[in-house]
Amino acid sequence: MTYNNNKRVKRSEEITSQYFVFLDKHIEDLVAGRVNEMMELNEIAAKLYISHKHLTDTIRQTMGAHPCHFYDQKIIEKAKQLLQETDFSVAHIAITLTYDPSNFSKFFRKYVKSTPDQWRKNNRPVKKLPKSSP
Repeated sequence: MTYNNNKRVKRSEEITSQYFVFLDKHIEDLVAGRVNEMMELNEIAAKLYISHKHLTDTIRQTMGAHPCHFYDQKIIEKAKQLLQETDFSVAHIAITLTYDPSNFSKFFRKYVKSTPDQWRKNNRPVKKLPKSSP
């Protein structure tokens, strides 16, 4: 057990926290071009100095789902952010996230229930026109 602000933190909670911090950093590194490939779950476990099985069992215990579920959710969150905040094509976003564009659209639709283009059209902030002076 470790201590965080004088509170005892269970090892399982520590592993879970480290996993999510690692995912966020890894996806940011991917988008920024600092890494070229998505890491496999066994590679992430190795970076956290635990076995693949221990990571899987711990995340399932603490979060109620397989670690890949959360990995996919983080990818979807990043894709949504890029769709909303940039003018990058869906193909460019897919390639940035190391997906084949046609597979990415299927992956996105599975989780979001719409295509990336449809989602972008429905979720882009409306640009306000400047007020004209009389």
